[in-house]
Amino acid sequence: MSQILLNTAYFPNIQYMSKFVAYDKVIIEVNDTYAKQTYRNRCVIYSANGSLPLSIPVIKNNRTAVKDVQIDYIEDWQKAHYRAILSAYKNSAYYDFIYPDFENIFIKKEKFLIDLNNKILDLIFDSFGFEKNYQFTDDYIKNPDCLDFRDKIHPKKSKNFNDSSFKQAKYYQVFEEKYGFIENLSVLDLLFNEGPIGLKILQESIV
Repeated sequence: MSQILLNTAYFPNIQYMSKFVAYDKVIIEVNDTYAKQTYRNRCVIYSANGSLPLSIPVIKNNRTAVKDVQIDYIEDWQKAHYRAILSAYKNSAYYDFIYPDFENIFIKKEKFLIDLNNKILDLIFDSFGFEKNYQFTDDYIKNPDCLDFRDKIHPKKSKNFNDSSFKQAKYYQVFEEKYGFIENLSVLDLLFNEGPIGLKILQESIV
Protein backbone atom coordinates (compact mmCIF):
# COMPACT_ATOMS: atom_id res chain seq x y z
CA MET A 1 0.00 0.00 0.00
CA SER A 2 1.45 3.39 -1.03
CA GLN A 3 1.33 6.07 1.68
CA ILE A 4 2.27 9.74 2.02
CA LEU A 5 2.52 12.10 4.99
CA LEU A 6 1.15 15.65 4.59
CA ASN A 7 0.44 18.73 6.69
CA THR A 8 -3.08 20.03 7.16
CA ALA A 9 -4.20 22.78 4.76
CA TYR A 10 -6.97 25.38 4.38
CA PHE A 11 -8.81 24.84 1.08
CA PRO A 12 -5.73 22.97 -0.19
CA ASN A 13 -4.23 23.45 -3.62
CA ILE A 14 -4.39 21.06 -6.54
CA GLN A 15 -0.92 19.63 -5.96
CA TYR A 16 -1.92 18.71 -2.39
CA MET A 17 -5.21 17.15 -3.46
CA SER A 18 -3.52 15.13 -6.21
CA LYS A 19 -1.73 13.14 -3.50
CA PHE A 20 -5.04 11.71 -2.31
CA VAL A 21 -5.56 10.33 -5.80
CA ALA A 22 -1.97 9.15 -6.30
CA TYR A 23 -1.63 7.30 -2.97
CA ASP A 24 -3.65 4.55 -1.35
CA LYS A 25 -3.46 6.22 2.05
CA VAL A 26 -2.71 9.77 3.19
CA ILE A 27 -1.61 10.51 6.75
CA ILE A 28 -2.16 14.09 7.91
CA GLU A 29 0.22 15.37 10.56
CA VAL A 30 -1.58 17.35 13.27
CA ASN A 31 1.03 17.12 16.02
CA ASP A 32 3.76 19.15 14.32
CA THR A 33 4.67 22.66 15.48
CA TYR A 34 2.62 25.38 13.80
CA ALA A 35 4.61 27.53 11.38
CA LYS A 36 3.66 30.91 9.92
CA GLN A 37 3.15 31.63 6.23
CA THR A 38 2.23 28.10 5.19
CA TYR A 39 -0.85 26.54 3.64
CA ARG A 40 -2.03 25.40 7.07
CA ASN A 41 -4.11 28.57 7.34
CA ARG A 42 -4.07 30.02 3.83
CA CYS A 43 -5.10 29.37 0.26
CA VAL A 44 -4.92 31.15 -3.10
CA ILE A 45 -7.91 31.74 -5.39
CA TYR A 46 -8.26 33.36 -8.84
CA SER A 47 -9.92 36.78 -8.50
CA ALA A 48 -10.80 39.42 -11.08
CA ASN A 49 -7.39 40.96 -10.33
CA GLY A 50 -5.38 37.76 -10.57
CA SER A 51 -4.25 35.39 -7.84
CA LEU A 52 -5.54 36.33 -4.39
CA PRO A 53 -4.23 34.83 -1.12
CA LEU A 54 -6.71 34.33 1.72
CA SER A 55 -5.46 33.65 5.24
CA ILE A 56 -7.10 32.81 8.56
CA PRO A 57 -5.85 34.74 11.62
CA VAL A 58 -4.87 32.39 14.43
CA ILE A 59 -4.09 32.43 18.15
CA LYS A 60 -0.99 30.54 19.21
CA ASN A 61 1.96 30.54 21.57
CA ASN A 62 5.54 29.58 20.81
CA ARG A 63 5.84 26.01 19.57
CA THR A 64 2.11 25.39 19.58
CA ALA A 65 1.10 22.06 18.05
CA VAL A 66 -1.09 22.41 14.97
CA LYS A 67 -3.93 20.53 16.67
CA ASP A 68 -3.98 23.20 19.41
CA VAL A 69 -3.96 26.30 17.20
CA GLN A 70 -7.14 28.33 17.68
CA ILE A 71 -8.84 30.59 15.15
CA ASP A 72 -8.95 34.32 15.90
CA TYR A 73 -12.37 35.87 15.23
CA ILE A 74 -11.55 39.45 16.26
CA GLU A 75 -11.47 40.20 12.53
CA ASP A 76 -14.43 39.00 10.49
CA TRP A 77 -12.28 36.92 8.16
CA GLN A 78 -15.24 34.66 7.34
CA LYS A 79 -17.12 37.54 5.74
CA ALA A 80 -14.00 38.68 3.90
CA HIS A 81 -13.29 35.20 2.53
CA TYR A 82 -16.93 34.66 1.59
CA ARG A 83 -17.05 37.94 -0.34
CA ALA A 84 -13.77 37.21 -2.09
CA ILE A 85 -14.92 33.73 -3.16
CA LEU A 86 -18.33 35.04 -4.27
CA SER A 87 -16.72 37.79 -6.34
CA ALA A 88 -14.23 35.38 -7.90
CA TYR A 89 -16.54 32.47 -8.70
CA LYS A 90 -20.17 33.63 -8.83
CA ASN A 91 -20.10 33.32 -12.63
CA SER A 92 -18.36 29.95 -12.69
CA ALA A 93 -20.18 26.92 -14.08
CA TYR A 94 -20.59 25.04 -10.80
CA TYR A 95 -20.78 27.81 -8.19
CA ASP A 96 -24.51 27.39 -7.54
CA PHE A 97 -24.10 23.63 -7.18
CA ILE A 98 -20.92 23.53 -5.10
CA TYR A 99 -21.04 26.59 -2.84
CA PRO A 100 -24.12 25.63 -0.74
CA ASP A 101 -22.17 22.63 0.58
CA PHE A 102 -19.41 24.95 1.81
CA GLU A 103 -21.60 27.78 3.10
CA ASN A 104 -21.50 26.62 6.71
CA ILE A 105 -17.71 27.07 6.70
CA PHE A 106 -18.32 30.83 6.64
CA ILE A 107 -21.10 30.78 9.23
CA LYS A 108 -20.12 28.41 12.02
CA LYS A 109 -17.18 29.45 14.18
CA GLU A 110 -14.90 26.48 14.75
CA LYS A 111 -12.58 26.90 17.72
CA PHE A 112 -9.59 25.06 16.29
CA LEU A 113 -7.98 25.47 12.87
CA ILE A 114 -7.56 21.72 12.48
CA ASP A 115 -11.30 21.12 12.93
CA LEU A 116 -12.09 23.68 10.23
CA ASN A 117 -9.55 22.19 7.82
CA ASN A 118 -10.82 18.68 8.44
CA LYS A 119 -14.42 19.71 7.72
CA ILE A 120 -13.29 21.37 4.50
CA LEU A 121 -11.41 18.25 3.44
CA ASP A 122 -14.48 16.09 4.05
CA LEU A 123 -16.56 18.46 1.91
CA ILE A 124 -14.00 18.39 -0.89
CA PHE A 125 -14.10 14.61 -0.97
CA ASP A 126 -17.89 14.64 -0.98
CA SER A 127 -17.92 17.15 -3.86
CA PHE A 128 -15.65 14.95 -5.97
CA GLY A 129 -17.48 11.79 -4.93
CA PHE A 130 -14.10 10.38 -3.93
CA GLU A 131 -13.70 7.73 -1.24
CA LYS A 132 -11.94 9.07 1.86
CA ASN A 133 -8.49 7.54 2.27
CA TYR A 134 -6.89 9.63 5.00
CA GLN A 135 -6.28 9.57 8.72
CA PHE A 136 -4.68 11.88 11.29
CA THR A 137 -1.64 11.32 13.46
CA ASP A 138 -2.04 10.51 17.15
CA ASP A 139 1.53 11.63 17.88
CA TYR A 140 4.23 13.41 15.92
CA ILE A 141 5.87 11.01 13.48
CA LYS A 142 9.64 11.43 13.80
CA ASN A 143 10.75 8.68 11.44
CA PRO A 144 7.96 7.96 8.95
CA ASP A 145 8.04 4.72 7.00
CA CYS A 146 6.29 6.39 4.07
CA LEU A 147 6.97 9.34 1.77
CA ASP A 148 7.33 12.43 3.98
CA PHE A 149 5.83 15.45 2.21
CA ARG A 150 5.43 17.64 5.29
CA ASP A 151 6.30 21.28 4.51
CA LYS A 152 7.17 20.40 0.91
CA ILE A 153 4.04 22.02 -0.52
CA HIS A 154 4.71 25.63 0.41
CA PRO A 155 3.44 29.06 -0.74
CA LYS A 156 7.00 30.41 -0.93
CA LYS A 157 8.75 29.25 -4.09
CA SER A 158 12.08 29.13 -2.27
CA LYS A 159 10.66 26.55 0.14
CA ASN A 160 8.47 24.64 -2.30
CA PHE A 161 9.83 21.18 -3.09
CA ASN A 162 10.44 20.35 -6.75
CA ASP A 163 7.72 17.75 -7.11
CA SER A 164 8.49 15.60 -10.16
CA SER A 165 5.31 13.58 -9.59
CA PHE A 166 3.02 16.58 -10.21
CA LYS A 167 2.39 18.51 -13.41
CA GLN A 168 -0.68 20.72 -13.48
CA ALA A 169 -3.23 19.65 -16.09
CA LYS A 170 -5.09 22.58 -17.63
CA TYR A 171 -8.78 23.31 -17.17
CA TYR A 172 -11.09 26.27 -17.77
CA GLN A 173 -10.66 29.29 -15.46
CA VAL A 174 -13.08 32.23 -15.32
CA PHE A 175 -10.46 34.97 -15.74
CA GLU A 176 -8.05 33.04 -17.96
CA GLU A 177 -8.54 35.39 -20.92
CA LYS A 178 -7.44 38.26 -18.70
CA TYR A 179 -4.40 36.85 -16.92
CA GLY A 180 -3.79 33.46 -18.48
CA PHE A 181 -3.93 30.07 -16.82
CA ILE A 182 -2.74 30.10 -13.19
CA GLU A 183 -1.40 26.80 -11.91
CA ASN A 184 -1.92 25.12 -8.57
CA LEU A 185 -4.61 27.30 -7.06
CA SER A 186 -6.92 26.22 -4.26
CA VAL A 187 -8.99 23.21 -5.22
CA LEU A 188 -11.98 25.56 -4.92
CA ASP A 189 -10.98 26.96 -8.31
CA LEU A 190 -11.13 23.50 -9.84
CA LEU A 191 -14.42 22.61 -8.15
CA PHE A 192 -16.23 25.81 -9.13
CA ASN A 193 -15.04 25.62 -12.74
CA GLU A 194 -15.20 21.87 -13.43
CA GLY A 195 -17.40 20.41 -10.69
CA PRO A 196 -17.09 16.69 -9.88
CA ILE A 197 -15.30 15.99 -13.17
CA GLY A 198 -12.42 18.01 -11.73
CA LEU A 199 -11.34 14.68 -10.28
CA LYS A 200 -10.12 13.84 -13.78
CA ILE A 201 -7.88 16.93 -13.70
CA LEU A 202 -6.35 15.70 -10.44
CA GLN A 203 -5.70 12.33 -12.06
CA GLU A 204 -4.17 13.94 -15.16
CA SER A 205 -1.89 16.09 -12.97
CA ILE A 206 -0.13 13.02 -11.57
CA VAL A 207 3.12 12.14 -13.35
